[in-house]
Amino acid sequence: MDADGIEIEEIDIVIVGAGICGLATSLALHRKGIQSVVLERSETLRTSGIAIGILTNGWRALDQLGIGSKLRQTALPLQVARDIWLDTHKQQASPLSTGEARCVKRSDLIQMLAEDLPIGTIRFGRRIVSLKLDPLTCYPILQLLDGRKVKAKVLIGCDGVNSVVAEFLKLKPKKLFPKCGIRGLTIYPNGHGRASEFVRTHRDDIVCGRIPNNENLLFWFLLVPPTDANIFNDQELIKQMALDKTNGFPNEIAKMVEDCDTSYLSLTHLRYRTPWDVLLGRFRNGTVTVAGDAMHVMGPFLGQGGSAALEDAIVLARCLAQKIGVEGGVLERNGREIIQKKAGEAIDAYVEERRMRLVRLSAQTYLTGLLFGTSLKPLKLLILALIVLLFGDRIRHTRYDCGRL
Repeated sequence: MDADGIEIEEIDIVIVGAGICGLATSLALHRKGIQSVVLERSETLRTSGIAIGILTNGWRALDQLGIGSKLRQTALPLQVARDIWLDTHKQQASPLSTGEARCVKRSDLIQMLAEDLPIGTIRFGRRIVSLKLDPLTCYPILQLLDGRKVKAKVLIGCDGVNSVVAEFLKLKPKKLFPKCGIRGLTIYPNGHGRASEFVRTHRDDIVCGRIPNNENLLFWFLLVPPTDANIFNDQELIKQMALDKTNGFPNEIAKMVEDCDTSYLSLTHLRYRTPWDVLLGRFRNGTVTVAGDAMHVMGPFLGQGGSAALEDAIVLARCLAQKIGVEGGVLERNGREIIQKKAGEAIDAYVEERRMRLVRLSAQTYLTGLLFGTSLKPLKLLILALIVLLFGDRIRHTRYDCGRL
């Protein structure tokens, strides 16, 4: 009970956010016999986000979580990436990944992660309004919107772009790419008949990407210049904007957009954390840390945001298990000083292992985003030269192996 007479619930490991990273981290800990509680602000699982590309490195992480085989059944393997420039009538094919690449529905991934967690792990309707350290124990205390308070021995912020935990850690603010993203999912009851390819079609300053999920679903996106803020929450306006932006594209693209149900549409600003902020960021305060977009939000240009979050989950759970023991014995049987020492060592090991991997991903994504965001030919040539110099093998990032859980 605190000074105001409010009962404080004490929990060993609290994860904030039941998105991909939060659920994956909880499941990875569960696989190691370590219990956690996931606090989710929504009243149900959040399945927005339409679809997500998962490359070879992401599938390695999913296999460690034990859901890779089941998830593969929902999505087609992608063979190649193909770029088409309408203005110059040029095409270029390139490898998408060193091994396996698929585009899965976000709802499928979220549901499979949640289904493998023990009942009661996810607590819905738990919106966090503030976070502070207990002056007596130095454990983090979460103030919830409904008045309840939770004290955690270990706190992991997987609460996305607008992370309360990242703000507590005083991480640098995210920045905006000079592009917005429209995402959609079009259903073809009789089959879409498209090849298993990731196709990007370029016209002026607009890019349209198309990826088959399966024989009946096409995920698509548009990279467009920044737009009126009033459009973001109006599905009909988003659709009209998408139709306007695809004017002049091949008829099959316009038809794909036209046939998309508005419930599968979203428009978002593209945010990122700079590579130097990832390099210099302080990702631990006591026994508090972050993972996923809360740690390293990046643009969609490499398709690695989701896979990197899955890697975070594996590495963090492994580091915690090594220090606090399988089944979390250290948290249950030891005093505060030992718990904080061991948990702090685990988080430091996690941050050290992840940092340079994330710096490289963030840097390549940042440069690729700048390439898409500028129309100035000299600047494009400079950015291309930097990408070739720093990332000669453009798909090397897909070879990464986060290791065994």
